[in-house]
Order: sequence, then structure tokens, then C-alpha cells
Amino acid sequence: MEGSSAEGSRVEHFHVDVVVIGAGVVGLAIARELALRGREVLVVEQGGSIGEGISSRNSEVIHAGIYYPPQSLKARLCVQGRQRLYDYCQRRQIDHQKTGKWIVATHPDQRAELQRLQHQALGNGVELALLEAEASRAALPGLQVVAALHSPETGIVDSHGLMLALQADLEAAGGQLVTRAPVEAACSQAGEHHLTIGGAAPCRVTARTVVNAAGLGAIPLAGQWQGLPSSAIPRQWLARGVYFAYSGRHPFDSLVYPLPERGGLGVHLTLDLAGQARFGPDVEWITREDYTVDPQRVSGFSAAIRQWWPALDANRLQPAYAGIRPKLAGPDSGFVDFRIDGSDVHGVPGLVNLFGIESPGLTASLAIAGYVADRL
Repeated sequence: MEGSSAEGSRVEHFHVDVVVIGAGVVGLAIARELALRGREVLVVEQGGSIGEGISSRNSEVIHAGIYYPPQSLKARLCVQGRQRLYDYCQRRQIDHQKTGKWIVATHPDQRAELQRLQHQALGNGVELALLEAEASRAALPGLQVVAALHSPETGIVDSHGLMLALQADLEAAGGQLVTRAPVEAACSQAGEHHLTIGGAAPCRVTARTVVNAAGLGAIPLAGQWQGLPSSAIPRQWLARGVYFAYSGRHPFDSLVYPLPERGGLGVHLTLDLAGQARFGPDVEWITREDYTVDPQRVSGFSAAIRQWWPALDANRLQPAYAGIRPKLAGPDSGFVDFRIDGSDVHGVPGLVNLFGIESPGLTASLAIAGYVADRL
């Protein structure tokens, strides 16, 4: 990375090959991939450390590839990314566990939806076993279910450990990470991208290639990007989901999900790597970034969970944390795919914008990285 100082000013001006904006799991995976391919990479992150946004506020689930229409980016990148992630975790000794997952139906009229999910997953190359009433109750004692799908490839991962490994690989390949470095202005012209970086050490950066992987900030940043047509910038919707931890012992050793709901996958049971149970997230549409967890939402959680686990002790549910999904459509929409927009979409060479990278972004991160690198 070459640097200079403008005459009469202390603001440094750097020239670099690639800038990746955002040091969440997707941004770090992309930066690592590009560095391993021999590119000179600088990652700028507005927060004080890696993964402070979406990447640290999710279920830490490794998804199999069930919920997404075949041939969609979410389906393709989830399935590819899942196997790459398991392999990477084993190779880099990142804590993870292939727990498996159950998707349960609590009423006979929900069985058809289980069959639809099974058929859709098969279209993505994911085989699920459908258990009928007696077999599902034998497999899931204590649960009120009439049928269930079993996903043996679902698991959980230490997302922070994953990001630390990605950062280490990036830096070993010659890449650099700068935190507390918000992008305050951006302009693309004459085949170059000019970024104004704020924070404690403000500077200007000129790059040949920029990847906007800023998570919740990706669309607002694109909205102020000079040289990027407004027609290429989608509207962003925010769907907050809160989690409640479940204190003490519980009977679960795998994940349990209800049927998906509009905007999310339903209030489900996940486990951390220590075996602690937590439930969530729900879906609440909000207009600004806010991670408040309202303890009063516990009543809705209790009602939802008791539909399939009647023995729930609601007094053991404690507010944990909240996350926000960066949605590309509102509460009345159906499926909306990832948007990974290159010059074929917006007409700006050397710029890739990642919009709507919600679940399964963590699972797909390594595959997203390869997809972006190939496009560049």
C-alpha cells in the first residue's frame, strides 16, 4: 500500500489494489480469499473490532440449505459454503459441532409444508428424512409433534473463532485490517474508487477494486456513493429478532425448529458449544438500528415454544441479545435472494456491492468469498 501526504495537509492519501469495507464474517472471508489469490487487500471497519454487527448477533448455526429455492444464490452458496465451512473448521481447529436439526409439525395440516420443504431441499442436493407421528415422537420424546424432518448436516460454530481464523489467514497472506475507520464518502470515476476514511486517523484511499460488505451499512453507504446510479440501490428493511437464554438443564442435544414464518425461521431452539439452550429469534419490523431486548416479549416466546415443547418452564427464559436482519423487502414479501451486484448490474467497473446478506450468510461466507473473487 503506497502512501503520500497532501501538501499543506496532514491527511494521508494511500493507493491500494483492493479495499473491502466491513470486517464481519463475510467481509473477512472475501478479503482472505482475495489475499490468497495474490491481491493486495486492505479491510476497513468502522467498529473497534471485527464482527461487531450482524456476525456477532445470530444463532451461529451452520445451515444445510433447506429453505431456499433451487438455483437461488442463497441455496447454491449455502450448500457450497456449508461443506467448505466444516472443512475449514476442522483444518483450522475452530470449535464447531454437527448437531443435526429437527423441523417439527405440531398439527396435521402442517405435514404438507414439511413435504414441500423436503422436496425443495432435495432440489438443492440436501436429503432430509421425514418421520411420521409415531417415529417422530419416539425420536423427540417430550415434544408435541405429528411429523418431523431430520437434517443431519446442520450444526453450530464459534463465529468469533471463525472470524479470528479468517483474519489470521488474511494477514498471513499480506492483507491489512484497520478498525475504527468508517467510510465517510465514496466516489467512483475513471476506473478508480476514492474513499474518505474518518476516525482517529482520517485519510483518503484510492483503490482499483472495492467490495462493499458493510452489512447493515451497505445500502446506506451505496446511497451516498458518487458515480453509482440510484437505480442500483435497493431499499433496506430491518427485521429485529431477539433471543432468550434458557437457564439450567434441558433435554436437547440437537436443534429444533418449527415451520418457518414470514420474515424468519420461527422461534427455534439452538445450542451453544457448551450445550446451553437459547430460543429465538422472533421477527419485529423496525425503522432504525436498535438492539434493545424487551423482556415482555417472553410471553410470545413461551406461547410459540409450548406449541411443540409443552414442558417449557417460562421462568427459566432470560433476555439474551438481539440481532437485525438486513432485508431487501418488507413484511408482506416472499423469498428474496442475496444481491451480489457487480458492474453488470450497476455499470461501475471494479465495485461489488453485497446487499441483503442475512441468513445463511454465515454458513455461505466462504462460498460468497469465492463467488465475489471469481467475479472480480
